[in-house]
Parts: sequence; C-alpha cells; structure tokens
Amino acid sequence: MARLFWLAIAFSLSAGAHESRDMELVGAHGLQGRSAYQPVIQQQGERWVAYVGHHAGRATNPLTGREEDNGTSIVEVTDPRAPRLLAHIPGEPGAGAQMVRVCDGAKLPRADKRKAYLLRTRGNSAHEVFDVTDPARPVFVATVVANLSGTHKNWWECDTGIAYLVSGVDGWRTHRMTQVFDLSDPARPRFIRNFGLPGQQPGAKGPVPTGLHGAISAGPERNRIYFGYGTNADGVLQIVDRRKLLQGPAQPTEANLLQPQVGRLDLPPTLGAHTTFPILDVEVPEFARDRVGAKRNFVLIVNEALTYNCGEARQMAWLADVTSESRPMIVSGWTVRESSGNFCARGRFGAHSSNESFTPIYYRRLAFISFFNAGVRAVDIRDPYRPAEVAHFIPEGNPLTNNVEVDSRGYIYIVDRGSLGMHILALTGEARKVANWR
Repeated sequence: MARLFWLAIAFSLSAGAHESRDMELVGAHGLQGRSAYQPVIQQQGERWVAYVGHHAGRATNPLTGREEDNGTSIVEVTDPRAPRLLAHIPGEPGAGAQMVRVCDGAKLPRADKRKAYLLRTRGNSAHEVFDVTDPARPVFVATVVANLSGTHKNWWECDTGIAYLVSGVDGWRTHRMTQVFDLSDPARPRFIRNFGLPGQQPGAKGPVPTGLHGAISAGPERNRIYFGYGTNADGVLQIVDRRKLLQGPAQPTEANLLQPQVGRLDLPPTLGAHTTFPILDVEVPEFARDRVGAKRNFVLIVNEALTYNCGEARQMAWLADVTSESRPMIVSGWTVRESSGNFCARGRFGAHSSNESFTPIYYRRLAFISFFNAGVRAVDIRDPYRPAEVAHFIPEGNPLTNNVEVDSRGYIYIVDRGSLGMHILALTGEARKVANWR
C-alpha cells in the first residue's frame, strides 16, 4: 500500500495533472496519507526541516514498520526536490497533534544554546516540548500543561520564549482561550496567566463570546499581539498591548481582561477569524503625497470554510487597516472566484489560513492563502486596498489544501487535510517578480 502511495506521488510530479499559474511543483511527500494541519519550516545549521502537525488518524510509520496514531511528522527539505521523512512522533489516540512550533535554543533566553525545541499540542489534552536537536531522534522534554479540554493554534516567540497557548481550561466558559507561559527555558515552563474575551472567564454571566482560534505576536519591539476568535461565525480581531498582558494583573476579572486590549473589530455574524496576520509599516504608493504620510498598518484576517458545496457565507480574506488601533476597519476583501473552477460543486470551498512567516522575501508584498479545493493562492498585497491574485496551485486529486507556510529561501509549502500529503512549490513568471529576491 505504501509503495502504491509513493508511486502516486511520483506520478503527480511527472504528469502535470495539477492546475497552476506562475507557481510550479518542486517536490512532494505523501506523509503516509496523514491528514495535516500546520507546517513549520526551520533552518537547523545547513539543514532545512519541515515539522508538520497532524489531525487524528492512524498510519504505518515506514521508519519503524509500526502503525502509529497521527502526531508530528519531521521531514528534511534541504533538497526540496527530494523531501525525506526523518521521524514521526505519535500523537494522542483519536485526537492527533495538529499544532507545532519550533525554536532554536540559541535564540531562547534561558535554553540550552546547543539545542532546538519543538512545542506541540497533544491532541486536545496537553501542550508538550521535545528536543529536536537531532530532528531524526526527537526526545521528550516536558509537559507544559495537561488536563485540558481543547487546544489549537499556538504562537511561540523564539526571541523571548513567551508562548500563547490555545487551551480549554476547567471553569472557563469557552472551549478555547489563551494560556500564557514563559518557555524561555523549555525544560522549566512557567505559567504567567489565563486570558480571553470578557464573558469567557469563570463566573461571568450572559452570552459567551466565540472561542479563540489563535494569536500572532509582533514581538516586544512592536508590543502588540493579534488574536483571532471564531472560525466561520462571530469572528473577532482583538489587538492587545503585549506588556500589559504579561505584566498586568492576572486574575481573570472583566476589568483585568480588558486592560491590555487596545482595539477590537467584530466581524459580521457569518464570518470567522481563523488567522490574524499583522502586516505592519506598509508604504502605500497612492498616499505618498498625502499630508499624513503613506505608511499604514494592516491585519490580514482569513476566515475558515467549514461546509461543503458552499453551504454557508463565503469565507475569504480581508485586510483591516489598524493604523488607528482603537478603530480598526476593513478596507478590502479578496476571494477566489467560484466560477473560475466550479468550486462549489467540487466540495469544500473557501478560505482557511494564510502563511505566517515574516520573511522579507514576501512580507508586505505577497500573502499565500489556502482555499481548500481551490488550492493555494498567491495574492499581491503591495496595495492593501486592491489585493490581486498573481499565482495559484491546485494539487491533482481531490485536494483540501489546509495550511500554507513559506521559508526564507522562498519555497512555499502546502499540506492537505485529506491524504495528499505535502507539496513544495516555487513562484515563476510574473509572480516571482513581485517577491523581494536578492
């Protein structure tokens, strides 16, 4: 069975049955057909390694010959034309290990400088750390927190060690909120505080705001964290003062939860906020001669499509101008045109997530947005008021392109929610000219 799957991948590379424009397939890996969520690409010395989190399921690990619960795949991508499985860390039975982040110990303030560390979810019940200094031989380090009822899309600041963990904690009124931990020494996690929207905390009354999906930190210099709540409904973008979050009173009263908030944008009830990616200090050419200047700040908000055959409002990508943080506003939206591929009839169609890398090759220039059966789309955001597609790639088969990431070499990685594994891509033609190649 494994041989047949690899033959199918080889056919994919040679037959050209995928659909594409100015984006070419460089390499692919089947990931044993495991349903995949988050890929993270890490440079470790002279090597490049992809760490891929998986949804629930089971498959045979070809390195051990044993059937294992889906967890975390570790794939060498130094040569993107020939990705190679190095290890698979089994996840929680029936729940997988869908989220993963990686930090180099040389950057973490109190870690062993010779090591590299992986932070991942263990199903819906825990967050844990592994030593991946040798990515082929991951070693368990510590459980950050356990006995949870939910997890999801975490963020880890490698320069400070602060981690924003999506958790379901007993007593809270939502299945997903934020737990903040200091993982500057990953072997000795230190809890800082619990956080969420007012109304989610223990003892609150009235309606419960939609649960957290994930957060992206702009780091201590920018002093901002961008939280996204909701998937396909009741979405919220929350802009938070990082210092006040970390240093403010930790007791989850309504006043203490509001204290670090500097801005909030409530989306229409039919839209969620899966990914909230900050795109800051954008020079907008149209405003170059304006008295107030051309530099503005934006957040790319990506909704998540949950239904098949377009059984909901279109989930798409939006750019919010957050220059005036207390009054953020949507200034543009973008979607794949359904008629360009008859996508409603083909199954699950709509947006899911964007890349989250700040690599200068693409930052402020191109965003890569996964669109399930419409593959991945490269969108020119140099003018955030007029986003425009410049390239796309749809894998052959029945794709459910789930998450996308890029590396600082410029390669694009997409993983599939079904069984199509990971595809490694590169821009070509006019699309490549938009990127900041040096």
